[in-house]
Amino acid sequence: MKTINEFKKFLARGNVIDLAVAVIIGAAFGQIVSSLVKDIVMPPIGLLLGKVDFSNLYLNLSGHAYSSLSAAQKAGAPTINYGLFINNVINFLIVAAVIFFAIKMLNKVTPKKEASTKKCPYCLSSIPIKATKCANCTADLPDDPNEQVVHSH
Repeated sequence: MKTINEFKKFLARGNVIDLAVAVIIGAAFGQIVSSLVKDIVMPPIGLLLGKVDFSNLYLNLSGHAYSSLSAAQKAGAPTINYGLFINNVINFLIVAAVIFFAIKMLNKVTPKKEASTKKCPYCLSSIPIKATKCANCTADLPDDPNEQVVHSH
């Protein structure tokens, strides 16, 4: 019974719920990006490169001739699907770019956190921002952080 209650508390924590929502949104976003690459980005690139269908580019390892990747796969032939790999690389690059720009924009609109600690300029330990004396080295801290520290023993 104790384990069930602990599990309930774990699930009720905000970061677990946030993670679950992020996974669901991420999966949906992944499908959208896959469709963007497969249905919108790759056809013009294939057209520019001489009507190449990247999803049908493969290296047949069986020695038998097949008309398409799907025909080779249906026959159980071993294949290296480098066209699908190219699509997945482009997929990844688009997702990475979107995430990069989203985080960059989010950082611009998110208010900066005020520092609650500062470094003692003498011993470099972390101390409260309002401290006037370092608890570690007992140095008197200047009001102006650019002033020289007076060390007292």
